[in-house]
Amino acid sequence: MAANLPLSLSDTIVALSTPPGAGAIALVRLSGPRAIAITDAVFHGKRLSEQPGHTLHYGTLRDGVQILDEVVVSLYRGPNSYTREDVVEISTHGSDYIVRQVLALLLRHGARLAEAGEFTKRAFLHGALDLAQAEAVADLIAADSALSHQVALRQMRGGFSRELRELRGQLVHFAALLELELDFGEEDVEFADRTGLVVLLQQVQALVRRLLRSFELGNVIKNGVTTVIAGRPNAGKSTLLNALLNEDRAIVSEVAGTTRDLIEDEVSIEGIRFRFVDTAGLRDTTDVVEALGVERTRQRVQQAALIVYLFDLSTTSITELQAEIEALNLPAGVGVLAVGNKLDLASEAQIAAFRTRPDTLLLAAGQGLGIEELRAALLARVRLDGLDQTGASTIVTNLRHARSLEQADRHLDAVLVGLSTGGGTELLAADLRHALGALGQITGEISSDDLLTSIFTQFCIGK
Repeated sequence: MAANLPLSLSDTIVALSTPPGAGAIALVRLSGPRAIAITDAVFHGKRLSEQPGHTLHYGTLRDGVQILDEVVVSLYRGPNSYTREDVVEISTHGSDYIVRQVLALLLRHGARLAEAGEFTKRAFLHGALDLAQAEAVADLIAADSALSHQVALRQMRGGFSRELRELRGQLVHFAALLELELDFGEEDVEFADRTGLVVLLQQVQALVRRLLRSFELGNVIKNGVTTVIAGRPNAGKSTLLNALLNEDRAIVSEVAGTTRDLIEDEVSIEGIRFRFVDTAGLRDTTDVVEALGVERTRQRVQQAALIVYLFDLSTTSITELQAEIEALNLPAGVGVLAVGNKLDLASEAQIAAFRTRPDTLLLAAGQGLGIEELRAALLARVRLDGLDQTGASTIVTNLRHARSLEQADRHLDAVLVGLSTGGGTELLAADLRHALGALGQITGEISSDDLLTSIFTQFCIGK
């Protein structure tokens, strides 16, 4: 990787685009003005410079007279390629040795190693993708559930970008009129209809806030939900974890204090990743090892997005349950789902008492009773009863996008306040420019080298 080299679109870049390691096939990708010529110099088969784009060609790669491998070459001519440049993809056998030899050969003939994300960065610089779409490429590669895949694919295909362009387009006209007023400041004229501007700003701000509200859901879709199963010893936490995972992941014992360290595993529920953490039972103990486990539990509880507080339905009163949950001292915003276990051992009176308590679920983890109801309750807790719940056809998953939307919202608020108080045109125009700038940063209409470097260095080398 040539991390310190300046990006030059006149260079031809090369990288391995499949994961490193032995496999059936490895794909080496070149992009740039000399991609075809460099490959032609080492490829023995049809002359690639004479072939049309979007074609495949069988032949051998040779270093002088030495044959390195039998390969298939995919040829894409710009601008009809991913980067909008000439692109060649060489499919070799997936040997680490072969890949190293092929890369070294191409470098000797004039290519240079691509920087992280440089193929996608070139696609952005050539206008094939905007910045939001480019970031969605990385999200699509990292997608590990049906929903994260759907959201990333929708954004890569430009759904989010179209919505942002519509927002900016509505504001640009009024911003231009305000700027025109500044040019005629001495004549005290108004070109922009203030009443119409208020209505427009309120509509745009409503859309911005709708997108911001979707970020909570988008963050869940992209990153999953860290869910800590907490409770007193012998409440059945390990049994519940095993039931949720459908496997014997944690040791189950009648002896209190069996779990002394954190046990973590993931499960997908209707496309959402939940990372469940089984913890040591919360109690005062003189056992040094168990005490360390309890302390780790308390620390992990503070870091969780959601707490499943499990209690023994047959031995716990409502008052005791409430006191135990309050003793967790949870940060604001952390949800708690109280789950009463051992339904099969509880009396009718105990069951009836807890049935009246809101946000309490009753089950018997050992018998698998109520597990499906728990899964449904977990989904409801992350507000995933449907993608329409936020009112957004577009789901924001990127923290950078959310921060830019927050900036736009603040500046739109400032414009609305200025209009209601008779603020000067200069201040209105300045705040409107800032709002437009914040929206433009999302798609890359307004960007900096530092921002681009920060984004694209998070990609893999071959993308």
